[in-house]
Amino acid sequence: MAVGRDSPYQRIVRQIRRRIEAGELRPGDTVPSTRQIVAESGVAMATATKVLTTLRHEGLVEAVPGVGTVVRTPARRVRDQTPARGLTVGEIVGSAVDIADAEGLAAVSMRRVAAALDVGVMSLYHHVPSRAELVRLMADTVFGEEPVPDSDPDGWRAGLETIARMHWRVYGRHPWVAVPAMTSVAHPPFLPRAIAQVDWQLRALDGLGLTHLDMIHAVSSLNGFVGGMALSHAMEGEAEQESGVSAEQRWAAVSTGFDDLVGAGHFPTFGALTIDEAAATDIDVIFEFGLQRHLDGLAAYVAARMHHDQVPDPSRRCD
Repeated sequence: MAVGRDSPYQRIVRQIRRRIEAGELRPGDTVPSTRQIVAESGVAMATATKVLTTLRHEGLVEAVPGVGTVVRTPARRVRDQTPARGLTVGEIVGSAVDIADAEGLAAVSMRRVAAALDVGVMSLYHHVPSRAELVRLMADTVFGEEPVPDSDPDGWRAGLETIARMHWRVYGRHPWVAVPAMTSVAHPPFLPRAIAQVDWQLRALDGLGLTHLDMIHAVSSLNGFVGGMALSHAMEGEAEQESGVSAEQRWAAVSTGFDDLVGAGHFPTFGALTIDEAAATDIDVIFEFGLQRHLDGLAAYVAARMHHDQVPDPSRRCD
């Protein structure tokens, strides 16, 4: 029978497809991860990767950052009928981004990407010379998902805030990108699309009487704040994905010890706080507070410099 000639990956694909079509796996449910497939079916990691890639190409599943691979809604299940064609850098990078979105950056290797594309590993090296270069291209690609506005910044504060929020959205869609992006704030990686965004921020600061060093420090420190927040959040998500234990669960496991220390008189100021715990630990709330305070600090610095140099404040047109 034809079924008997199925390869291991085809057999596993068929099993998961049947579970989806039977309603056992419903839209939004996570499907077995590559690690689960390896453990349960006794296949290689490359085979497990090929299973999920095939299901994605069929439109049955999609990668969700921080969650894994989930069943798509029926309205979005459109099977890929694109005819075969030559391998491109865009396809390689896109496949690598899919893997990183689903399983984290550590899961991305030239072998994994090759398996996902059903090509030999050496085929990739004809287009991308190394994993490091692949990661750089991945980062540049996702930062380019939102191009800079066509018009000039409408005031320096709005200009800086626009790109800061753009970066925060990119980090939200692709948490892993905080790792290569934050390799160094002082010597950032070469990401042309991100540099275009920095250039737009610098235009927002031009003409305020700031020195060129002031301008680059203002942009670098702001973007470093955004990226640093994103990196912390990405590390939390990665730890949860690897251990299966959430940050809330980890804290609950040690909170008794904290309460005992507070009860014994340690950390008196901390212990006296009355706060909304949900708001205190909401990463978006923390980001919003930090962003506005950072911009407030820059506003005070800009005002002082303009007062010293008697330079009109162009941002007043926004008031």
